Amino acid sequence: MLVDLLHLGTPRVIGAWIVGDVIVDPGPASCLPVLLDALADRPPPRALALTHIHLDHAGASGSLLRRFPDLEVWVHEHGAPHLVDPSRLVASARRLYGDDMARLWGEVVPVAAERVRALAGGERVGPFRVAYTPGHASHHVSYLHEDTGRAFTGDVTGVRVGGGYVLPPTPPPDVDLPAWRASLRLVEAWQPTSLAITHFDAYDDVARHLAAMHAHLDDVEAMARELDERDYATTVRTRVAEAADGDAAAAASYAQAVPLDQSYQGLARYLRGAATA
Repeated sequence: MLVDLLHLGTPRVIGAWIVGDVIVDPGPASCLPVLLDALADRPPPRALALTHIHLDHAGASGSLLRRFPDLEVWVHEHGAPHLVDPSRLVASARRLYGDDMARLWGEVVPVAAERVRALAGGERVGPFRVAYTPGHASHHVSYLHEDTGRAFTGDVTGVRVGGGYVLPPTPPPDVDLPAWRASLRLVEAWQPTSLAITHFDAYDDVARHLAAMHAHLDDVEAMARELDERDYATTVRTRVAEAADGDAAAAASYAQAVPLDQSYQGLARYLRGAATA
């Protein structure tokens, strides 16, 4: 079950997945009322399966643990310390968002260490197989629901709204394109029946989607090498609009889900590091 969290009132920006008694990526605390409304007539959730700890995916985790005393959090071992003590995570986000932090993401509540299940990748947890899938973030994991074959892939398989463009979200600080390509190959090897992504929805054309993601990773890398931030944003925005085929609402969802200035900055940081390695 996909819950459109209606981030800032905009549809198809952030989705939380409810799979039995597990929530995959509950989203930010600013959207918590929408998620709680969806949970109202269901048994209490027992686990949050986080793909990574960015606030648009995991910011509501601590708030949910306050409400559900038996809930635990699954997260990669590199991300776990930043749930327990989110001060560095919040400070980093505040540098990007400034006075918009509360409006965008809401309260970020620490998670008690004893309620965290730290993952390395390779585990089976309940009905899920876990894989370490860095590239977008160094602590990113993906989950294969073995009963249905659906893969829950957070941001590693990109952003797609409707039938449109598969856009790699590449914010700083730890974009790693070779690792990202390896993660896509790992997801391909699962041969999933569908890809469930946070931004936004599930897609059954898995081979087409992953091929587009590979191609568009190559595209954004080349553009970041050749263009400045303004021209990069203009070019990507044009490609997204063309793929949206006049769907202005879809274009608005892309713009909110993937701030293109941040995407450029993440790529530029990666390219500087690769040049000096």
